[in-house]
Amino acid sequence: MIGARTNKRLESIKVLVHEMLLSIECMVNRQEATVHLYGVSIFASMLAMKRGQNPELATITGLLRDYYVFKTGINEFPGPNSAEAVRTIIRDTGMFTEEEQITVLRSIFYQNDSSRNHDPYEEILKDANVLQLYFQNTGHRLPELDINRLRNVLNELEIVGEFKEEEFNQEKEMNTQFIEDKRRKLADIAEVLAGQNIIGIPGDERYREICRYWPDASIYKVLKNSWCAAFVYHSCRQAGFLLPIRYPNGIHRFAGVGAWLEWAQLPETGFFHLDEQDGFTPQRGDIVIYDKLLSDHSHDHIGIVLAGNEEDILVAEGNRDNKNYSSIFHRDRRHRILGYIRIDNSYRYHFRGEYKPF
Repeated sequence: MIGARTNKRLESIKVLVHEMLLSIECMVNRQEATVHLYGVSIFASMLAMKRGQNPELATITGLLRDYYVFKTGINEFPGPNSAEAVRTIIRDTGMFTEEEQITVLRSIFYQNDSSRNHDPYEEILKDANVLQLYFQNTGHRLPELDINRLRNVLNELEIVGEFKEEEFNQEKEMNTQFIEDKRRKLADIAEVLAGQNIIGIPGDERYREICRYWPDASIYKVLKNSWCAAFVYHSCRQAGFLLPIRYPNGIHRFAGVGAWLEWAQLPETGFFHLDEQDGFTPQRGDIVIYDKLLSDHSHDHIGIVLAGNEEDILVAEGNRDNKNYSSIFHRDRRHRILGYIRIDNSYRYHFRGEYKPF
């Protein structure tokens, strides 16, 4: 009975992955994704068998490893985003225990963290990935940490191999030290976008671009008349403020206002400010969070500040007043504003805690 259940869930995941792969329009990209995911899953299954772990669970983890990346075409944060994308999928199948779900999600989340050892399945997935990269193209250059990982796993398998280490680009490293005024860039981008009067319908290509980060099949329906936070997320990404679709262990995704408030008040950020708190005044590029502006719920709307004075602020918003279009306009600075988020221009996402899916 248990064997039948596990076979059924593996087949269910294969169908899910197959449907995702078919949605990739470019044939070359589809082939590359197929080779990569199935290659990683095969190596993961083999390593699990050798190390006395569950090969079926390892196979599933390998198949889902880069689900978000290949579904959306977005490469940043492949671990956190893919873990978040498949979290509800495997939960809703009803075929995985909570412990198994945690195993799969943590393995996917930590897939690129080679700086430390994790639990057996997390290490299996990381080892399977370097094996896939190596055997698919033995000339592929790998970072030093991955070279060490590859050397160890090949020794474990008693395979002799040659490695090419990725060259360090000193010029690139120096360029990353320059701090750009991303907040001003955020305001510039939001001003252009909001001024285009984007309509929140699938037929509007600009709206589809705002929604592309969210892998849900029904995302247009989910965000209908409720895409102000998705507009902010899109604008932030375009400006260089890169975040996963959900901050690890957060309650909400960044498509919701609550996620922005939650993230901005974390000890590692501290970006949230009340108006006039310690002399704070809103500036161009700040993010404004409203309180019970359009409903009886707290933090129910969000926008990006373009300018301000004592009486009002000029804002760029997606889904103005929940009327499903973007706009630039003035709002009363003293009316229904919870506070502001001022992201530090040097901010870069780096999660230091322990990922807890549930």
